[in-house]
Amino acid sequence: MCQNRGMARGWESKDIESQVEAKKSVTDSQGRGPKSVEQIRREQERRDLQLSRTRITNDLQTATNPNHRKSLEAALAFLDKKIAELS
Repeated sequence: MCQNRGMARGWESKDIESQVEAKKSVTDSQGRGPKSVEQIRREQERRDLQLSRTRITNDLQTATNPNHRKSLEAALAFLDKKIAELS
C-alpha cells in the first residue's frame, strides 16, 4: 500500500489554522440576524487581510535577508493597521 505524503507538515498546520480562524469567524457572527452588504464586505476584507497576515508572519519566520525582513515587517504593520480599522 502506498500513501501520498507530498505535502509538507508546515502546510498542514497552516491549513488547519486557517480553517479554525474561518470557523471562529462564522461562529462569532451567527445569531445576530441578517447582515447588510457592508457588514459582509467588511468581514470578507478582514478575513482576506488575516490570511495575508498569516502568510507574511510565516514568511517572516524564515526570512534571512535583512531587507526582505524589513519589507515583511512593514507589510505586517500595514495589515495590522487595516485589520484594526475594520474591527
